[in-house]
Amino acid sequence: MSAATAKPSYRLGVDVGGTFTDLLLIDEGSGQLYSAKVPSTPQDSSQGVLNGIRKICADAKIDPRSIEHVMHGTTVATNTVLTSRGAKVGLVTTKGYRQTLQIARSFVPGGLGGWVIWNKRPPLAPLELTIEANERVGAAGEVLDALDEADLRLKLTKLRDKGIEALTVSLFNAYANGVHEKRIKAIAEEIMPGIPVSTSSEVIPEMYEYERTETTVVNSYVRPVVAKYIENLHTELGRSMGNVKLHVLRSDGGLASVEGAKSAPVNLLMSGPAGGVSGAQWIARQAGFKNLLTFDMGGTSTDVALIQNGVAQTRRETRVADVTVRASSIDVRTVGAGGGSIAYVPELTKALRVGPQSAGAAPGPAAYGKGGTEPTVTDANVVLGYLPSSSRLGGDMKLDLEEATKAVQKVATALGMPLKTAAEGIINIVNENMFGALRLVSIEQGYDPRDFALVAFGGAGPLHANALGKLMGSWPVIVPPGPGVLCAYGDATTRLRDEASRTMVRRFETMDDAEVLGVLEGLAAEARKTLEAENITAADMTTSLQIDVRYHGQGLGIPISTTLEEFRKTGLKGLGKAFDDTHTHLFTFALDAPHELVTLRAVVQGPEPVVRAESLPKGSSDPSAARVETTTVFVDGADHQAGVYDRTKLLAGNVIPGPAIIAQMDTTTLILPGHAGTVDNTGCILIRPSL
Repeated sequence: MSAATAKPSYRLGVDVGGTFTDLLLIDEGSGQLYSAKVPSTPQDSSQGVLNGIRKICADAKIDPRSIEHVMHGTTVATNTVLTSRGAKVGLVTTKGYRQTLQIARSFVPGGLGGWVIWNKRPPLAPLELTIEANERVGAAGEVLDALDEADLRLKLTKLRDKGIEALTVSLFNAYANGVHEKRIKAIAEEIMPGIPVSTSSEVIPEMYEYERTETTVVNSYVRPVVAKYIENLHTELGRSMGNVKLHVLRSDGGLASVEGAKSAPVNLLMSGPAGGVSGAQWIARQAGFKNLLTFDMGGTSTDVALIQNGVAQTRRETRVADVTVRASSIDVRTVGAGGGSIAYVPELTKALRVGPQSAGAAPGPAAYGKGGTEPTVTDANVVLGYLPSSSRLGGDMKLDLEEATKAVQKVATALGMPLKTAAEGIINIVNENMFGALRLVSIEQGYDPRDFALVAFGGAGPLHANALGKLMGSWPVIVPPGPGVLCAYGDATTRLRDEASRTMVRRFETMDDAEVLGVLEGLAAEARKTLEAENITAADMTTSLQIDVRYHGQGLGIPISTTLEEFRKTGLKGLGKAFDDTHTHLFTFALDAPHELVTLRAVVQGPEPVVRAESLPKGSSDPSAARVETTTVFVDGADHQAGVYDRTKLLAGNVIPGPAIIAQMDTTTLILPGHAGTVDNTGCILIRPSL
């Protein structure tokens, strides 16, 4: 078939948020983009996804069966934990370790007096559903006591009769040898067919029994819910789109297959926020920026992350509410600050507060005209003129200035101040809340935010980005072409990924480079199996390493990133130096102490999708052709006349002086007085202080 008659191929990114479901369709042949935004359907997220697919296909005038790949970022696993609606989980431990989850770690969130008000959440696998297996494996993996199968069968039968919906097997030292866990899984599947069984040696074969048990229990807790959701979505997509390939975004920014997502959903807990970071990486790379702070403000929350030299910072722990699991994730920090965050004045303190309560998708802010009456951040933006009432969200939602005014007036009355002053107070407080989150990933990690550009996205991000740039000193502020659907952009442009790990606590001087290299190569081969099952060739795979290192005598290690090629060249000596440098960066000093390996990890990724960046036609610095009207905005206690611009009419090279408002289908950008936005060749708006 010639290129002229080749069948069009499309790639679809779908991101489900608390308020909106965003979609981005990419024509892989021409690089043309189509975006859509539809209300989320919290009662069944798949319905919002299917509604969005119908809308975007109608807009693009294509048959849904032309879409070959669907990349999906989902919050189903996260919401299952947050709402405590997971499975009834049974747990099998080694004899003597039944209270592993109850003992936990001696950590209480909050300040010194946090324990006074902290209500400890009960374990996701309760004590009454925990049984002990008579067995024991040593730290080196040797079997010390054989598994008592007869006793185990009796206990599993009783556990089955208590109506468990998922089973976790987490035995002491199973990271060194999972033979007993595998046998228990086989027996459990025989006694309780249909009940999913998660074993710690498969989910996370790493030391520290509490973290390993908690992570595997969380996997079991969300597994039935996530598996049902993904299975239903996959079936519905197949029904309307034929033999489409579905992949789900992982917390670490990679993609999981349908089967991988169903069997190890603990890796999806930060799936939604990871999509935005991946999208920001891709779009900023096209614009020529590698050091970034990402700022994703949606309707319910704001997610922030740091990218250095084009690589997002990751961490080995993922935290949702007060549940912490040992799973790789992009280091995203979240605050309850979004466009739907509700402002209120407590009777006791008379001090203005904003969030974390949110109006969500239903009823939403008062300005949406869906019955909401509580004052929100969106309503404050409307009152201040930052969101002109002529603006439309998703192309078909008109903003109601009168209802927004009524809502914000409640705050103004409670504070005894003018309406617009109260509205600006709401915006200032929510900006400070988000500034605090950005400090967590930059200043408190040893990074100067002035060395980073700030990428703003999400439906509300570009409205607040200029103010955050001022607070952080981060320039330029980058507003991508489709900021409201950038998470979906990330979903569509990310790569398949899997990893394999092994705990190996050894001092450097007790081993040689060849021994460690052999283990690393074995882990890489294991991680490649998932991608090979997706018909990806070895030539299209890239492998990276994360090696946890510590000083002998320390309790926790620091992950050091490297590659097989680099380790072959520098070996343990180079690894030790990299650890010393990282330790100095984080804590200002290095110790004259022996180095010790903790955990080895290999990460394998598939090829990057072929997606071309948008290229805008050239224009002059004059943006007047895109100016559609003049409006009034309230900034720093005074009214200002601001130009309103249609982003679809802006050209590369246009410079928009502030104050200005730039409107588009999926978001609105605010440029403050004393600043200007320059449109680059890729369509990004780069906001900097005016000279």
